[in-house]
Amino acid sequence: MVRRCLFLLALAVLCQAGEWRQLFNGQDLSGWQMAGPGRFVIENGLLKTEGGMGLLYYTREKIGNATLRVVFKTVSEYANSGVFIRIPEPPKDPWYAVHNGYEVQIDAAGDVWHCTGAIYSLSKVTRQTQRPAGEWNTMDIVLRGQETTVYLNGERVNDFFGNQPVPERRQWYEPMRGPRPDVGYIGLQNHDARSVVYFREVSLKKD
Repeated sequence: MVRRCLFLLALAVLCQAGEWRQLFNGQDLSGWQMAGPGRFVIENGLLKTEGGMGLLYYTREKIGNATLRVVFKTVSEYANSGVFIRIPEPPKDPWYAVHNGYEVQIDAAGDVWHCTGAIYSLSKVTRQTQRPAGEWNTMDIVLRGQETTVYLNGERVNDFFGNQPVPERRQWYEPMRGPRPDVGYIGLQNHDARSVVYFREVSLKKD
């Protein structure tokens, strides 16, 4: 009986691996918590940014060795947001995530170090594949130990290792340089009152 229970448990774990699991249920913010000003609201089953600067983070687990999928659209070319990964502890304010995690940027108007798919100011994109404002984009963020690979609309745009050389920090709002953990919390940024970004899916597939 014990062997059978262990077998069924192992089988359940294997079945869960490789399957997408929704972190946002489309109805409310269950499992999510806001840090800082601004807010996220539910509008027609979508997450919508309002105000800023704040961070909506997922509280139920730390994430590592998995693929995080975020499906989003911007209202304007200059709408600014981001997906935070590798946050060591629950953030009490959004700047903790900036300086202790990594931000995978959402901003069609930024340069290659600060545009959609960039690890903000640390690792530039190899190509810019964001669709025009009003169209949906799919961003897959693959976490493998210290490696972070970003795919935008099916194309690989960034591959970053935590120990690789990075540019010197030039602005006060850029993240502090240094290592991040293999496993951490994830979150979505609401950047400012003029930036409106919608998210219709936040899902996870573990190895």
